[in-house]
Amino acid sequence: MPYVNFKVTPENLTAEKKATLIKSVTELLQRELGKNPETTVVTIDVVETDNWGIGGESVTVRRARAGS
Repeated sequence: MPYVNFKVTPENLTAEKKATLIKSVTELLQRELGKNPETTVVTIDVVETDNWGIGGESVTVRRARAGS
């Protein structure tokens, strides 16, 4: 039983895009590894940029600095 977990920030993430990710990854695992789609689990964790840190600072801060 494959288990795939995405952790993404919420920008541009719609219900339709989530559904596409789930379907596409399930199909990829079936096609490339022969995994049964009925037992493939895909989860999407949406993490706010204040709660995601890279290099000692939040993504919010990094993006604000990059945009200025």
